[in-house]
Amino acid sequence: MFVTAYLAFIVLAGLCVTLEITARRVTSSQATQTAVANPAFRRFQKLFLKAYLLALWADWLQGPYLYKLYRHYNFLESQIAILYVCGLASCVLFAPVAGWLPQFLGRRQTCLLFCLSYSICCITKLSQDYFMLMLGRVLGGLSTSLLTTVFEAWYVHGHVEVHDFPKEWIPVTFGKVANWNHGLAVAAGLVANLIAEWLGLGPVAPFLLAIPSLAACAWFVLSEWGQEDKQAAASGDKNVPLLNPLNAPKLQMSTRARFWRSCLDGLRCLLSDRRVMLLGGVQALFESVLYIFVFLWTPVLDPHGPPLGIVFSSLMAASMAGSTLFRLATSAPYRLQPGHLLCLAVLLAFFSFFMLTFSTVPGQPRPRESLLAFLLLELACGLYFPAVSFLQGRVVPMERRAAVLAWFRLPLHLLACLGLLALHGEVSGSGAGEAGSGTRHMFAGCAGMMLAALLAVVSLFTVGRNDADLRLEGTKLEGEI
Repeated sequence: MFVTAYLAFIVLAGLCVTLEITARRVTSSQATQTAVANPAFRRFQKLFLKAYLLALWADWLQGPYLYKLYRHYNFLESQIAILYVCGLASCVLFAPVAGWLPQFLGRRQTCLLFCLSYSICCITKLSQDYFMLMLGRVLGGLSTSLLTTVFEAWYVHGHVEVHDFPKEWIPVTFGKVANWNHGLAVAAGLVANLIAEWLGLGPVAPFLLAIPSLAACAWFVLSEWGQEDKQAAASGDKNVPLLNPLNAPKLQMSTRARFWRSCLDGLRCLLSDRRVMLLGGVQALFESVLYIFVFLWTPVLDPHGPPLGIVFSSLMAASMAGSTLFRLATSAPYRLQPGHLLCLAVLLAFFSFFMLTFSTVPGQPRPRESLLAFLLLELACGLYFPAVSFLQGRVVPMERRAAVLAWFRLPLHLLACLGLLALHGEVSGSGAGEAGSGTRHMFAGCAGMMLAALLAVVSLFTVGRNDADLRLEGTKLEGEI
């Protein structure tokens, strides 16, 4: 498995480089060229990327060795499952808080809060006390919720309201973030493997290495983003912290009213449009099994001795290959529809979990087949996320998107928590020799959920067969000549 992991990484890295070179040749747009030529836009984009990429780097460093760290502290798999459930539950609880805090504290201050909470989360990994580690998972849930919302909110506001750049340039920045994000994930696995295994510093080392990155992120936000906030205040931005404490209750009441109104509008949009309902079902089913996969890939492979950091880098490289394949498939020479690629992603995920039900038979493990299945699943993820993002952008109204996506995430996290709790129950109620059967049953359940997601995708096709919103611009509808 040691050789297999390195061989898989080399092959996938070469594939990613080849696909990226090919994609860049065929997917350059006029908007991208104009944005790159604008020096003010480039300065603002660089200002954002320096801080945000450091935050993403700190986040990815913690991916390869989280489960390994808990096992290093001699916790049982059932106890580790509860820690993961605690992290997922905190994501659900803090999701609305993450949307409210920027309105009360201000966007820049909330980014600083992210750096502080995530740093404390990393420090808790030094403790072997179970409840201290649980506190770390709670802080990790808060930090993850902030990472996925407040940085992008700061950028979008500055892009549109402060600098008045065209909205068409926003995807240019986030496309660059997506490309960097995959590269950072691959590099994080290599660095984590270097310090944890090659240098022998143990599985806690990547978490400690994330702290300086978070400190650097906080410094950029504090020193460089302050000028942007001053411009926002000068332009009449109401979303900055109030200095007068007497106004705070009014702000809280108005914020609370807007929050509940936004939630109700999002639910109304979800229930009134069948396309939105089906797309939400696909997202809940697909992404909930990913949380289960994140928990299970380490205990499936680790007993066979592969370098976990290299395996993590291989998984991220497979996801990067899938994302690049999506860009190629939807480019002008091919014009494949995102809906078809979404269907392919769900099929690949179903096939990977189907393989895992046979490669994780208790007493007869086949780790190489399991690694291949995990790589196929990550390839499917690379196709899935841009496809579902495209469809969300077409069927969910912009003004209600945040609220609708919050409703999407509720069943998503609930299904993931229930799955991990079910695994916790099987592991707790069986002997050590039967623990593998719980893992196999969980993979079989994930395959069933992927089959349900496939049915939802087919239903979405049926509903939107002649719906131009679900197709790329410039392509013909069914029945047109």
